[in-house]
Amino acid sequence: MKKVIVTTTINPPTEAVLKLSQMPGWDNITIGDKKSPPGWHQDGVTYFSADDQATLPYALIQKLPWNLPARAMVGFLRAIEQGADIISQVDDDNIPLGAWEVPSFDGTYGHISEQGFVNIYKYFTDEFIWPRGYPLDKILEQKKPAEEMLGGSVGIWQHLADNDTDVDAIYRLTKGAAITFNKRGPLVLSAGASSPFNCQSTTYEKTAFPLLYLPAYISPRESDIVRGLIAQPILWCAGKTLGFTASTVMQERNPHNYLKDFAAEMLIYLHSEDIFNTAKRIATPERGVAENLRAVYVELIEQKFIPAQELELLDAWLFDIINIKPIA
Repeated sequence: MKKVIVTTTINPPTEAVLKLSQMPGWDNITIGDKKSPPGWHQDGVTYFSADDQATLPYALIQKLPWNLPARAMVGFLRAIEQGADIISQVDDDNIPLGAWEVPSFDGTYGHISEQGFVNIYKYFTDEFIWPRGYPLDKILEQKKPAEEMLGGSVGIWQHLADNDTDVDAIYRLTKGAAITFNKRGPLVLSAGASSPFNCQSTTYEKTAFPLLYLPAYISPRESDIVRGLIAQPILWCAGKTLGFTASTVMQERNPHNYLKDFAAEMLIYLHSEDIFNTAKRIATPERGVAENLRAVYVELIEQKFIPAQELELLDAWLFDIINIKPIA
């Protein structure tokens, strides 16, 4: 089984990239951008500079804007071309906590079966905290649905991050406490139960590869959350679900202007539920994962949640996903 870690960077090699490069059994791809330093190199990592990317034969290359985390999609396509069975996306400021382990995608785990949004952080800490993208009108809800051990097939694992974990600007402006999540076994959301998830440290199996698509025409503070809200109903139609693990990384986040972050998160403050409900309504088991993804985006563009130019980029991504043949 071929496993690939994909990272993007505009920095010199970080501690996180160094440690990820040393994980046994994993290949590493890092995608640069126009802001990345020249001469970037890290042993154990295949690096693609802006010039390198321009030589790749992907339709996506011609459409993808620069200076965005969505450049990670170039790395995803390269991993697929290299025959990846599993792709893990990790930010370059997320330092691994020990060995890099991903649970089996098929197994018996704790499941949450209650329908609707679940504050997944409640199962990993007693602190008052919520994931970025969690509907604001549900933050004060105290419910914590019971979990039960069930078998099933996970399509995507989200690994939590300690310290400067993934939260929205409202949390950072009003509380801002660092978090160390409790250690516990993986937790899976059964079909119908949902939670926002991000791109800090997330692992996809092959069925879910089309869902790695990161929208490029909304802000980066919204992009990965929108990706995750769309992905879950499509996973359910494919017989897969979303799972969460205890922290595998510690984030050492670069300084941010939280008011600018707040402004850049407006779509997910106001419309997380609308985006999720649209995906839930449009996705159907009669279509495949890629077809469902496109159908959902068409509807989100029609509703003006997503700019129209996103569809051209998505079509280039889907063309590549369908047509890339793994290197023998």
